[in-house]
Amino acid sequence: MLEAIRRAIVFLRHRQILHKLGVAVSITVIGIACYVLYHMLRGIDSNEVIEAIKSTEPRQIALAALFVAAGYFTLTFYDLFAVRAIGHGHVPYRVNALAAFTSYSIGHNVGASVFTGGAVRYRIYSAWGLNAIDVAKICFLAGLTFWLGNAAVLGLGIAFHPEAAAAIDQLPPWLNRVAAFAIIVGLVAYVVWVWTQPRVVGRGPWTVTLPGGPLTLLQIGIGIVDLGFCALAMYVLVPDEPNLGFVVVAVIFVSATLLGFASHSPGGLGVFDAAMLVGLWQMDREDLLGGMLLFRVLYYIAPFVISVILLTFREVILGARLKRLRRLTPGAEPRREAVYVREHGDSGAGRSGQ
Repeated sequence: MLEAIRRAIVFLRHRQILHKLGVAVSITVIGIACYVLYHMLRGIDSNEVIEAIKSTEPRQIALAALFVAAGYFTLTFYDLFAVRAIGHGHVPYRVNALAAFTSYSIGHNVGASVFTGGAVRYRIYSAWGLNAIDVAKICFLAGLTFWLGNAAVLGLGIAFHPEAAAAIDQLPPWLNRVAAFAIIVGLVAYVVWVWTQPRVVGRGPWTVTLPGGPLTLLQIGIGIVDLGFCALAMYVLVPDEPNLGFVVVAVIFVSATLLGFASHSPGGLGVFDAAMLVGLWQMDREDLLGGMLLFRVLYYIAPFVISVILLTFREVILGARLKRLRRLTPGAEPRREAVYVREHGDSGAGRSGQ
C-alpha cells in the first residue's frame, strides 16, 4: 500500500498536479477570507479600534510580549533538534537560535516560508559547513516538529471543546470531536510507527532518518509549548468579555494560524484575521481587532525588524573581519567566508555575528 501511495505521489508531481492543487487551495482560501472580511468589517468604526488599542493596559501588552518572546525562544529548539538529528552536533546553539529566529520571523512576514526561511537558514548554516541538502533536511524536520505540535494541540483541544472548531468549520460538534479523535489516533499511530524500528524517508543524499519514539515525543512537546505560548499571547490581548476560556481561544487561534499558512499570504494576512473574527464572533469586533493588531505588532513586525537588524549586523561584522584577514595575508588567496567562520567562529565571528 505504501508503494502504491509513493507511485501516486510521483505521478502527481510529474504532472505538476500537486503544485496546481496547492495554488488552487491558496487562491480559494484567500478568496473566501476576503469575502468574509468584507462582510465582517462593514460598519467597523476605526476610531473605536484605535481607542481599544489605547485602552489596553501596559501590563497586558508586556505580558503578551513576554509570551511572544517565550514562543520564539521555543522556536530555537526546532533548529537545535533538527541539526542534531542530521548529525551536525558541531553547530553551537547560538547559531541554531539565530537561524531559527530570523528564518521564522522573516518567513512569517514575507510569505512562502519554506523558501524564504530556507534561504535565510542556508546563509547562516553554510558558514558552518552545511550544504543545501542539509538545510533542506533541517527545514523538513523543523516543519515536522511544527505539524506534530499542531496536530496534538488541535486534537486534544477540539476533543475537549468541539464547539470552538465548529465556529470556524461550521460542522456539528460531534463531527468535530470525531475528527479530533481521528487526529489523536493518527498521532499515536505515527509515534508507534517510528518507535518500533528506524524509519527512513527520501532517497539518495536526500534520505532523512525520522526521529525515533522518544525523540518524536520530544518533538511534540516542543511544538505544544511553542503554540501554547503564542496562544497565551493572543488570549491576553483579546477582550475579557465574554470570557470564553483559554482552550477555546487556543483552538481558534491554532486553526486560524493553519489557515493562514495554507494561504501562503504574508503573515496569513486577511486569512488569519477572518478566521479569528468568525471564530470569536461573541466578542466586540472593534475590541477584538485592536487586540489582533497589537498581536501582529508583537509577533510579526517587531521580530521582523529585529531579524533584519541582526542579519545586517552579522553581514557587516563578517565582511569587516574578512577584509582584515585579507590585509593581514596580502599574498594569500582569499579564503571563503565559510572556512573562515568555521576556523575562527569561537574566537571572533561566532560571538559577534553567530
